[in-house]
Amino acid sequence: MTTAATPYHPGERTAQARAGRTERADHAGRSIRATVPPVAARFLGERRTVVIGAADLDGRVWATQLAGPAGFLQAPDERTVTVAARPAQADPLAEALTRPARVGTIALDSAGRRRMRLNGRSRADGRGGLVITAEEVVSNCPKYIQRRTPLDRPAGPPRAVASGSVLTTAQRLAVATSDTFFIASTGPGGTVDASHRGGLPGFLQAVAPDRLRWPEYPGNSMFLTLGNLELDPRAGLLLPDWETGGALLVTGEARTDWSEEARQGTPGAERMVELAVTGVLELADATPLTWTDPEYSPAIPR
Repeated sequence: MTTAATPYHPGERTAQARAGRTERADHAGRSIRATVPPVAARFLGERRTVVIGAADLDGRVWATQLAGPAGFLQAPDERTVTVAARPAQADPLAEALTRPARVGTIALDSAGRRRMRLNGRSRADGRGGLVITAEEVVSNCPKYIQRRTPLDRPAGPPRAVASGSVLTTAQRLAVATSDTFFIASTGPGGTVDASHRGGLPGFLQAVAPDRLRWPEYPGNSMFLTLGNLELDPRAGLLLPDWETGGALLVTGEARTDWSEEARQGTPGAERMVELAVTGVLELADATPLTWTDPEYSPAIPR
């Protein structure tokens, strides 16, 4: 769906044009590559967590998180990333990732405010991990990353503590206090992308038990997520619980409201996105880590 002249598919081109950012997107697109450069390989080898987005066997899109000691992510060559972990049985992507799958991943260095995305094809390695063949590698700017440092803690395997089709009152409170979430979306041919969003607590709103809403702040002008949503509304959100190591996973369908009226009263917002919730899973012990209190990104609109 892309051409030699552009790394973007038609949905991304539509979003860029709507935002008036086509020229900036062309410039930013030069950083998109199909291989893992040495600096990115070193970055991955230092990470303790990685977010993975994919579709489950019913076609619903989810974002989840895998964790391990430094080195559990490796790039043995420029087209391959290995992950010495796989979703636990309680995870909605557990069965899907035992099979060949399209995945989107994002690795975040919260302490150093760095991140990189790698999208491609995943397969089980036969040893309880994954092998991902890279198709798209993107290094992103540090905007909206809250600075945190990971801390080890005793933990068992991830386990489900609540599931349903709408958010409970407690889950809506967790949404209201969140300052970070990750979003998985899907593009042409089943490609998947995983991205990051950050803001002050309250920037993500549970406007109803079955509806989430958030602002889109100025970014890198690629519009990889919103471009996917132009073509396919399926999306999955991951909200880490930085204090306990738990996580809230939400799936549904998202649409972008590009109108000026929608963003009025929301400082810094260039547009708004709403997700109609169709599934919710709350996990305990999603990672064996907790994190220090945040130092909020100076890029966040006040």
